[in-house]
Amino acid sequence: MAKKKFNPNSAFAVFNVTYQDGAQTSNRKVPIDKFGQFDEEEDVARAFIEAQDREIADKSGRPRGPIKAIERVG
Repeated sequence: MAKKKFNPNSAFAVFNVTYQDGAQTSNRKVPIDKFGQFDEEEDVARAFIEAQDREIADKSGRPRGPIKAIERVG
């Protein structure tokens, strides 16, 4: 089987997220290209994940609580 080539355009950073109500989600993917050269990684990831949560809440009708903590995996 051929070796899969690395595609830098599809690279992700993975985060575990804890919400204020105690709920946790693991392995939330954030595209690495969202991180700027001088941006704080956690702030960018938090904004991206909050946007994902809003989109999911709009579709499901069940809003997610505010994020308490975010931690990069690996």
